[in-house]
Amino acid sequence: MSQDVLEDAVSDREPDDRLQILDADGTVVAPALEPDLEAETLRAMYRDMWFSRRFDERMISLQRQGRVGTYASLAGQEGSQIGSTYALAEDDLLSFQYREHGAVAARGMPWEYLHYWMGHEEGNAALAEINVFPLNISIGGHLPHAVGWSWAAKLKGDERLCLVHFGDGSTSEGDFHEAMNFAGVFDTPTVFFCNNNQWAISIPREDQTASATIAQKAHAYGFDGIQVDGMDPLASYVVTNAARQRALEPRDGQLRPTLIEAVQYRYGAHTTADDPSVYRDDEEVERWRTKDPIDRFEAYLRNNEVLDAERIDAIEAEVDEALAALIDRAEAGERDPLAMFDDTYDELTPRLEEQRAALEALRNTHGDDELLDYE
Repeated sequence: MSQDVLEDAVSDREPDDRLQILDADGTVVAPALEPDLEAETLRAMYRDMWFSRRFDERMISLQRQGRVGTYASLAGQEGSQIGSTYALAEDDLLSFQYREHGAVAARGMPWEYLHYWMGHEEGNAALAEINVFPLNISIGGHLPHAVGWSWAAKLKGDERLCLVHFGDGSTSEGDFHEAMNFAGVFDTPTVFFCNNNQWAISIPREDQTASATIAQKAHAYGFDGIQVDGMDPLASYVVTNAARQRALEPRDGQLRPTLIEAVQYRYGAHTTADDPSVYRDDEEVERWRTKDPIDRFEAYLRNNEVLDAERIDAIEAEVDEALAALIDRAEAGERDPLAMFDDTYDELTPRLEEQRAALEALRNTHGDDELLDYE
């Protein structure tokens, strides 16, 4: 499919005309939009989706064992994260909230990323090496920064864009609207990628906005929005690919930004500190599981003889081995409790200096083993 055909197919859609290429059974329902990807690329996408799912399972297990801190699960959202990242160039910037571990995996996931979830801020800094901004905990707070970087890239003639991930809850924050407005006014090469997983902690999508879709919010700021099946990795790839083309080479009268609303579902809890059984039914979760992104992509690849049982077994074994090595490396990393003070401010305040000195004195007096003895 040519880039012009792809752009036309995406541009001509209404915000509520949800783009889908694979149905829940892995059958192609939009042959004209099916991307022409090499078998090796398709297998790599499947590998990274499977890695993301296994990473999720391992991280939740590690959190329950007290080996990592509070963790945000991605299960159910692998299709949008892997599909969208594969549509980017390696030097395009990624900015994410805190749930898009799959996007980091698709960029090679340094071991330091796990170190961050173990409480070490340097894990965030390591993401710069793979053109990923540090993850953001404040809801929507990273969106203006992503637009600012995009504007700077445009001013410098830097042929790159920034794709920024966020959840449906972020669309209720002022940062979202300020970023969208600025992107439209200054025509920045920004792709806004809303992971609409139906729940902002315990607030359902229908209580988040009276808009029929999140995608249509782009129209208020002068640019296009499109809704995509986020559990379809091929659809996520195609939409992001078209948005990237628009961001870098817009047609006459066309603005560079795009808002993508990826409709999907979060299978697990908001974080490991959350109990979703309080606010949603198991039946709802099971309905969405029938649309599972890994199952449908595997079915598609098997049907096209890109994958078979032997290859799948090899991928699963390689993923488990890679994950074990990452965890071992992260747990063997240097640990310094005093480092928690290093990144709060450029220079420590007097109060933080006092706190740091007090912790150091406690460690010198009692030793770390005694301080960590909970008996």
